[in-house]
Amino acid sequence: MSKPLLSIIIPTHNRPHLVTHAVKSALEQTMDDLEVIVVDDASSQPINLPSHPKLRIIHLSQPHGGAGTRNVGLEAALGHWVTFLDDDDRLLPHMAEVSLKALSSTTLPTPVAVISGLEEVNPQGEVLGKRLPPPIRPRGAHFFLEELEPGKSYNTKQTLVIEREVLQKIGGWDNNMRSRVHSELFLRLNPACSIIGLPTITYQLSNHQGQRVSRNPKLRQESFLRLVQKHQALFQAHPQTFAKFVYEHARKCYEIGLKREAFSNLCWAMQIDPLQIFPRIASRLYQSGMKFVTPNS
Repeated sequence: MSKPLLSIIIPTHNRPHLVTHAVKSALEQTMDDLEVIVVDDASSQPINLPSHPKLRIIHLSQPHGGAGTRNVGLEAALGHWVTFLDDDDRLLPHMAEVSLKALSSTTLPTPVAVISGLEEVNPQGEVLGKRLPPPIRPRGAHFFLEELEPGKSYNTKQTLVIEREVLQKIGGWDNNMRSRVHSELFLRLNPACSIIGLPTITYQLSNHQGQRVSRNPKLRQESFLRLVQKHQALFQAHPQTFAKFVYEHARKCYEIGLKREAFSNLCWAMQIDPLQIFPRIASRLYQSGMKFVTPNS
């Protein structure tokens, strides 16, 4: 295969019923100059997909985890640009074309990456919600630690399209992160690379009840603490955003049953910025009629 313009990398593990749809969406892009790389992370039954001239499959004999599997795909990629697609999600047909057009027309100094909007869909394909990214985070910013524009969301990081060499230069994905892999990556990426946000939906995030790393309570808490510890100086330099970040983590912990961790993180958020967090707590309690979260509640 000659070197394509874009490599679409799909890590997968034990989800053959889902990855087939992800691969189909990647191969059905409106631009032709691309390759699709599926990295099978030691599935119990190795993935078997119909052959296609633009498709490559890499089988790993030992588990590498989400970050490690992405790094294997990154090293194997031939494209000048790369993007990553989770095996339970889908790209809309124009994703590659829209992203690369924005990158080719930008006047920003290189390097520049692009993200775009996504929609959350249920198994029936019904749209449950949409998210659009902030318009731009210039090189030297710290992405989700910066103040967010109204109506925008930082949770579209899955749509990243970036030069392969730029991603390799910053060290690729952190193999030690089991969850929060995108958040960790962007804290290293934005200081070295401007990030454009497009107000266009290009990605479908699947909302299903199957297994997800992000729903694993233990991994979620461990990865959160690892992320904060690794980038402690950055978080401390953005106390308001840091407090909100810890508060949202506490709220999610409570939702998935980690009540002790929820209480601990809630207290942590209050210590960082009580003037911001206390009104948030009071507002939620007033709206829901809930009691304050305590370890034994």
